[in-house]
Amino acid sequence: MTTIERDLLHTVEADSISAGRHFWGRAALWLSTLWLAASFVLQAAYVSGWITFGFENWRPVLYAYVLWAIVLCVTRVVLYGEAGKKALFVLPAALFVVAMVVFPLLFALWVGFSDWNLASLTGRKFNGLDNLRRMLSDPFYANALVNMVLYSLAIAVEYAIAFGLALLLSQDIAARKFWRVTFLVPLMLSPVAVSWMVGKSMLETRFGPIARLARWLGWENPSFFGDPLTARLSIMIMDAWTFIPFMMIMLLAGLQALNREVLEAAEVDGATKWQRFWQVIFPLMLPVSVTAVMIRVIFKLKLADIIITVTAGGPGGATDSVTSFIYREYRDRSNVGYGTLLAIIYLIIIVIGMTMLLKVSDRIVRRMTGRL
Repeated sequence: MTTIERDLLHTVEADSISAGRHFWGRAALWLSTLWLAASFVLQAAYVSGWITFGFENWRPVLYAYVLWAIVLCVTRVVLYGEAGKKALFVLPAALFVVAMVVFPLLFALWVGFSDWNLASLTGRKFNGLDNLRRMLSDPFYANALVNMVLYSLAIAVEYAIAFGLALLLSQDIAARKFWRVTFLVPLMLSPVAVSWMVGKSMLETRFGPIARLARWLGWENPSFFGDPLTARLSIMIMDAWTFIPFMMIMLLAGLQALNREVLEAAEVDGATKWQRFWQVIFPLMLPVSVTAVMIRVIFKLKLADIIITVTAGGPGGATDSVTSFIYREYRDRSNVGYGTLLAIIYLIIIVIGMTMLLKVSDRIVRRMTGRL
């Protein structure tokens, strides 16, 4: 390669970087890092009341972080040449994730271990592990966790219904396109709209059509949200009606992608419909099924809008999910410190639970698909 071609490619190897360029690159990086660290420590000490001088808000720390990020990206190229340019494909995204995820989590930890009620005139006060002790003795939070387990177990029934609908709609039935669109209608509606349309209107105790039908069938005083068990079931049904079409469409797509030759071979071998389903279709559909169930679990763990709109957690907190309970802790009681700690603990539970669930599902998929 000629000198002109090398100049046109702007190729700078690490070996060709001068000592002066190396020195100034490291100096710029260290100065920006020290400025960021000093800004953060100064503001944290000022907010904590350890010193009497500091910034009015955290905005200067944000500016210091942006400056540090720019210097970090530039110095990758200055110090490492062509290899530094390759790092620029990933580094800005990583810095953005740090700014949008890591920093808010650190701030949440700082808030979670403090007594901070927006209705109080004293402001935020560090209270150590008091919020954690309060959480361990809070029966309403424990009830919300139990409810989340029950709501999540209902996904098994939702999956069975969704799989049955997907099998039905994959067959050559009359008006198949019409039924596919019809079953997708609940997914197109907002959960809040479903809450008002079904929970507040159709299930209304006095004039709701479903309540009238229940009275006609012999239920003297139908109350779908007055009894804890009935209220939980009503919430599960409304949530399932909204999201079963989501799993159905994913499973339907998986069924249509199956290798028809395998199904025809099983039929030629004399397998019954049940044997074809249990020994061929179901194992082949496991990867799609696991994906659909996992995504559904994520949506279920965020369940709040239907509960907040219809029951507000009642009766007596019987229908509360963890998300709705934390929301009411913020909105009704203005308890930012305690609510933030509950959210952090819930996040830890979700991460651990989803990790274990993924490992178990991966083993099941390997075991079932290994039999084929």
